[in-house]
Amino acid sequence: MSGQARGRSRRGRRTDVDDWLAGVARDASAAAGDVPVELLGDYLPLLADAAATGRRPKRAELEAVEELGRRAAELGVSAGSAVQLYLSASWRLWRELPAVARSDDSEVVRDAAETVLRVVTDAVANLADGYNTARRQMVRREETLRRELVDDLLRGDADVGGMVERAEPFGLDLARPHQVALAAPHQRLPDVDAATSSLERTVLDRLGDRDVLVATKDGLVVVLAPGEPEALGRTRAVSDLGALMHSELERLPGGRPWQVAVGRSYPGSYGIARSYEEAREALTMASRLNLDTPVIRADQLLVYRVLVRDQPAIADLVTSVLGPLRRARGGAEPLLATLEAYFATGGVATEAARRLHLSVRAVTYRLSRIRALTGYDPADPAHRFTLHATVLGARLLGWPDRELDPTSG
Repeated sequence: MSGQARGRSRRGRRTDVDDWLAGVARDASAAAGDVPVELLGDYLPLLADAAATGRRPKRAELEAVEELGRRAAELGVSAGSAVQLYLSASWRLWRELPAVARSDDSEVVRDAAETVLRVVTDAVANLADGYNTARRQMVRREETLRRELVDDLLRGDADVGGMVERAEPFGLDLARPHQVALAAPHQRLPDVDAATSSLERTVLDRLGDRDVLVATKDGLVVVLAPGEPEALGRTRAVSDLGALMHSELERLPGGRPWQVAVGRSYPGSYGIARSYEEAREALTMASRLNLDTPVIRADQLLVYRVLVRDQPAIADLVTSVLGPLRRARGGAEPLLATLEAYFATGGVATEAARRLHLSVRAVTYRLSRIRALTGYDPADPAHRFTLHATVLGARLLGWPDRELDPTSG
């Protein structure tokens, strides 16, 4: 046979082998749920060569399979489907291998089987490593993108077009109304992330995975949710985002200290930032006013926002009405706390005494001292509004711990 003829014969055999391996790959792809054939790469030729020669794959060849595992993850192919593709291709190739199909020598078959199984083991292990590496990288990248998106949404980023584009992969329609709720622990907890994960599962289960984001910011758990009442469910318990969050958080170990503030619902990306500021301001006011209400709605605190809007005026009121309390023995704080408890209990001295852990006589004595020092009688309806508003203003401005300057704007 001439050299030319031998060359044509080799090319013909190579074409036959390529066609055979391509057919095995197509059948394996269909069996695995139409996983892309490209994910097999050069795996089948490697396997056939190993069966024929006993050669173990080189490191570069295994790294190529590992890269295919990363590619499978990026394409959204499940790990199970990727492994099924490789195993299906392996046994289909084994069944048609010439060394197996045409040999009566059990020793030859056994050696080929051992070599093939070793290659399959190495290849699938590297495929899984590549897949898992890519998944970890994708999760970290998604977490980073989510964190950056939440930060920009809460800040009110000026690039509205860019925000709309970035929000779309997370299922957010920024044209719809949204509300923001913040959950704050009364004391520092060791694992806020665990609380976030648990809360995220509950919120997504109740509200669905569109228009919902759960994240952390500055030690707070942030929930961005649809603003339409019907999106939160039909029952009263579920229709209140704050109640839903608090009921889940208090189930956690050490969950009782949580306090939740909910901003009002607004449309657009700037509406999200506005709702967030309302919720954050509500938490701040609740802290200053010593409110222990588990769930606080921003619209319930609008009157306090009115009080602090004109700070020079409220500072002037506090120093004018309550300033004389500084002359009392022990300073102004005990008398201010007494007024606060008295008004919080509806003007019932007995209940105020219980809340302050004092005797009723001590409370009535303090009330009489307040009347003597300020000229305002807490029991007089005509004086009560002025005193109550002034006490709230004092708490909001941090008086008496903080000196107030009525002339500053």
